[in-house]
Amino acid sequence: GRWYGGIATADCVGCGLACRFCWVSDEVANKPWKVGEFKSPREVAEALSSIARSRGYRLARVSGGEPTIGKAHLLGLLEEMSGEGLLFILETNGILIASDRSYAEELSKYRFLHVRVSLKGCSESEFSALTGARPEGFSMQLEALRRLVDAGVSCHASVMASFSSEDSLSALIERLREIDEGLAKELEIEELILYPHVARKLRRYGLKPIRYCLA
Repeated sequence: GRWYGGIATADCVGCGLACRFCWVSDEVANKPWKVGEFKSPREVAEALSSIARSRGYRLARVSGGEPTIGKAHLLGLLEEMSGEGLLFILETNGILIASDRSYAEELSKYRFLHVRVSLKGCSESEFSALTGARPEGFSMQLEALRRLVDAGVSCHASVMASFSSEDSLSALIERLREIDEGLAKELEIEELILYPHVARKLRRYGLKPIRYCLA
């Protein structure tokens, strides 16, 4: 993948959220059991390491979907990646890290790990509008960041802010600052990529982005 300047990427399927701006196809979003192949932690690690070596990458990641759903598989993958000399990036919505008190502590064992928590909007109301989920899910995303910081896990937050006002974004930054100054300074702003199928989904839900870039 081109992200992060070049990275070996494994995409998982299946997610606990149904974000209305999600770029994945309807088949991936709605029938994940019909997409892709089941891979063991060892198989995923071998594939990622092979890609990284062949391309000269120093980074690997699992994105999705929601990688934290398969906790045992994820931790097994991290074990397999130990000693590979790569920085491993876990991209997650964080909700399961907030709901499982042991999750952040277990992730802290892997010093080559960096966690990117992707916030769905800047507030509880925006989270609910963008995902269709209960608004308290947004508070869980912030709690995940708090737990990661407390456990000493390298992490940062990103936010889908294409539907947010400047005031809303500023309020989020202040909430992040209450958790950790570094989270506020290093907030990554995600911008919607308006793929045709994404535009159709947004129209279905009556959502209009303020900022976006065309696919």
